[in-house]
Amino acid sequence: MRKAVLAVFFICLFSGIYAQSDKLGSWSVINTRVGLDKKWELFNELQLRSQSFYDDFFYYEVKGGISYKLNKNFNALVGTGKYITYDTDEEGSFNKPVTSNETRLWQQITMNNYLTRVKFEHRYRIEQQWISTGYRNRFRYRLNALIPVNKKSIEAGAMYISAFNEVFLTNKAHYFLRNRFMAGVGYQVNKTFGVVPAYVYQYDYNHKDERGHGKHFFQVTLMISVDDIEDAIREIPSTLD
Repeated sequence: MRKAVLAVFFICLFSGIYAQSDKLGSWSVINTRVGLDKKWELFNELQLRSQSFYDDFFYYEVKGGISYKLNKNFNALVGTGKYITYDTDEEGSFNKPVTSNETRLWQQITMNNYLTRVKFEHRYRIEQQWISTGYRNRFRYRLNALIPVNKKSIEAGAMYISAFNEVFLTNKAHYFLRNRFMAGVGYQVNKTFGVVPAYVYQYDYNHKDERGHGKHFFQVTLMISVDDIEDAIREIPSTLD
């Protein structure tokens, strides 16, 4: 079962790489959660992206906030962050000028439902973006499916499949901004650490010339959970981005 899961993942990854001539980019994420109790949780996330495979770095972000778990199926979250994008016309890392300097505030509700061992996560997010070019509202919906592979729950040594598709919209024409797809295989090392290697495809629509551009990434997410709660690993984890 585990070999089949990994085979499917890498087939998807390499078929995506060769689907277009663009270089495969890298996307590194460190996600840290600090549980205050069984309801409240602080979070921090760091990201670094590159145009080529761990080369030509052009983007980083730092964000954090607080979440509240209403019950098993509902979670509310408020966050803020800083997002910096550099010029990508030339090869090299963090080429000036900075093409986008953004401060963001967001609010979201996450709803879960379960089909036997499969967890479906519906995430609704509203964002307020202060960008170099002005202010913008953005609305995001993500459908995430997660399933443990070799164990019934997430514990040390557990492997799980994670896949989502997310749509980005705004309240001004043209309304569609972006679509993001991810498929990966997670591994829970112990109570504190988990890792998720994944394939990401992001499509951005440019309304000025009515064309879009897609980019393939190899993503690695390190998930860190810090608390003294006995059931800290309560369910299949998901990334914040």
